[in-house]
Amino acid sequence: MKWWPGTLGHTATHAVVVARLITKGKDEGIHLFIVQLRSLEDHRPLPGIKVGDIGPKFGYFGMDNGFLHMTNVRIPRDQMLMKYAQVSRDGTYSKPPTDKITYGTMVFVRAGIVVQSASILARAVTIAIRYSVVRRQTQNRPGEPETQVLDYQTQQFKLFPLLASAYAMKFASQYMLKLYVGITGEIAEGNLESLPELHATSAGLKALCSEISSNGVELCRLCCGGHGYSAASGLPQLYVDYSPAQTYEGENTVMLLQTARYLLKISRQKVPQAQLPNNVAYLGVDYPKYKESPVLTPKQFNDPHILLEAYRQRVIRLVAVALRRYMNGIDSGLDAVAAWNNSSVDWTVAARAHCHYLVLKAFQSSIDTAEMCETNLSIMRVLCCLFGLFGIMQYSGEFCLDGYMNSDQIEMAKNQLYSLLKEVRYEAVPLVDAFDIHDDILNSCLGRYDGDVYRHLYQWALRAPRNKKEVHDTYEKYLRPLLKKTKSKL
Repeated sequence: MKWWPGTLGHTATHAVVVARLITKGKDEGIHLFIVQLRSLEDHRPLPGIKVGDIGPKFGYFGMDNGFLHMTNVRIPRDQMLMKYAQVSRDGTYSKPPTDKITYGTMVFVRAGIVVQSASILARAVTIAIRYSVVRRQTQNRPGEPETQVLDYQTQQFKLFPLLASAYAMKFASQYMLKLYVGITGEIAEGNLESLPELHATSAGLKALCSEISSNGVELCRLCCGGHGYSAASGLPQLYVDYSPAQTYEGENTVMLLQTARYLLKISRQKVPQAQLPNNVAYLGVDYPKYKESPVLTPKQFNDPHILLEAYRQRVIRLVAVALRRYMNGIDSGLDAVAAWNNSSVDWTVAARAHCHYLVLKAFQSSIDTAEMCETNLSIMRVLCCLFGLFGIMQYSGEFCLDGYMNSDQIEMAKNQLYSLLKEVRYEAVPLVDAFDIHDDILNSCLGRYDGDVYRHLYQWALRAPRNKKEVHDTYEKYLRPLLKKTKSKL
């Protein structure tokens, strides 16, 4: 039985079904088949097929996610997808160049989730920042207006790293799509050498970006105070519709473990960086490792290349820790499966750090090659450094592992981050406006482009179904008898 595919419940007439192929008595493993589910005349399920909606969910109420159960369903041979693997009329099986060739579709979907992560977070942070400019709280000095909420450092510390993350993921999504197009082109020519890199990168970035975005939407909601809980803010719906991204197309921990297996394989090869893909060249045996950070002043953290090297050294150390735990398991007599399981937490930490590095690298590379005016380049560098410094604050222990950074440098990083918050403050609204998200897409009274929040909030409330009548029907049915009964006693 299959559970969850979108449109399967009541809409889809056909499905691509993953099933085991058995021909001439031999199981050839899983393959893809096109299966007709419903009649094209009256839309009823075909014989042997039971299909329907799985019922209410946390969100995505308009999507008919469905179940599928098939009993003795026969399909023609030519409904097998046979671009790479074929079955002839006499049942002879021709296998594909590699059993991983079908990863292409999964990789494309995961690349799309990275794109979507950036878009969703951009929408949420646009709403929260715009509202934080309109909303005022506390008259800090007599005779002065109340302070805009966005002027408080605590609000900046919550929102500006998310703003930087939205931009970072936009650049990372462009990188991911470019990598996908390049490697799928190689695959079409019969070169499968880069397929493991594509699979590992797409899985890891899917996990990291969907996690950052989903958590970021919720934080943006909290930053809007009580109004953030209202559907009028647009944020609750955004959260419930996007949070499934952390589990669909691969639960995030499982995705990080896919990346981790690739890191394990690379780290055990012990080859020069020139023989490794660019993304993992820092794991080459000849890459300078276990250095100490050259940073002596906070302003040195304004260099994205300094931050990128810190992120590289962080991953080197975390991979070494995970590999050491894995090899200790092997040396103690565990088989590979048990040794992997016993070191899997360390490997997920290393994989997340590797993907964090890839996002920062994509941001930095895009800045280095961008064709834009110096003013725009300058604010992009600020956002890039803010993204990198926030990661150092989040995972300071990992950057101090084996002494690459020390407590004084962590304090410098924190001071520089606070300094960058002030720089971003005066560019924050133009930066979210640059996402160019139409009000109809935002669907938020709080995040409107014109800033006319409270009038539209009031109008939105007036349109609510419960306000169609001044006296609700429940008054006559429940409240009036209760009030009369109470009044008679008085």
